[in-house]
Amino acid sequence: MSDWMPEPGTVREDVADDVAAPPAAPETPSFDPAPPAPIGVARTPTGHAGVDARLERLADADHLPADGHTEVYEDVHRGLRDQLTELDARPAPAPTPAHDNRS
Repeated sequence: MSDWMPEPGTVREDVADDVAAPPAAPETPSFDPAPPAPIGVARTPTGHAGVDARLERLADADHLPADGHTEVYEDVHRGLRDQLTELDARPAPAPTPAHDNRS
């Protein structure tokens, strides 16, 4: 058995081919996200001006990045909830008397 030891930091020639070089750091590709674009969801008018205005507000989200959608959705939800509350607060129409048309 030999007492020979290689100098620190050296590689023996007969094993130099077996030593793999450390992998190179991968290049980080540049990421350029697409600009916001409408998703094409149709909004059908309901005939109720307050509700229709809230539904039209949803179109604002089409021009915002995704992190801006929450604010629009919450605003629309709040507005629709207010519209329902307003409808619930109205007095119910008086019932009409039943008519007996039998003679």
